[in-house]
Amino acid sequence: MAVDVLDARILRLLLEQPRTSVREYARILGVARGTLQARLDRLERDGVITGYGPRLSPAALGHPVLAFVHIEVTQGHLDDVGERLAAVPEIIEAFSVTGGGDLLTRVAARDNTHLEDVIQLIIRMPGVVRTRTEVVLRERVRSRMLPLVGSVAANAAASTGQDAMSAWRDAH
Repeated sequence: MAVDVLDARILRLLLEQPRTSVREYARILGVARGTLQARLDRLERDGVITGYGPRLSPAALGHPVLAFVHIEVTQGHLDDVGERLAAVPEIIEAFSVTGGGDLLTRVAARDNTHLEDVIQLIIRMPGVVRTRTEVVLRERVRSRMLPLVGSVAANAAASTGQDAMSAWRDAH
């Protein structure tokens, strides 16, 4: 799905002002409300926008220990293990990966003892061969999308002959 400069400007507003109304977004962007709604519908349908809602802090929810747990899985059991991982509330993300393991999970825990309990739960799952854990010391780059949106806007502008720097500023 190609994202053009207007799409990038819409995405920027959604990221910067997530609680603003569609009517206000249209006013800010200088487009008709119907145009904006059609763009939002297409961005959702094409999977660019995957959801709306607040970002929550695991630490503020009483789970300040963050770790990445690499999981090696017996061949043929990746889907089964993935389903079991989804039932563990402390696992806040899981990805199939290449490299030193088959799955990479992000785990939030109350403390180190709780983290060990979660890891032991994972190890006991059928199909899990071994795990390797890396505890996060400090977040260095917060989860973000705005720089990527700016880059996409600049590329879209360049492909249509628009000024890439203006598009970057508009979307960044």
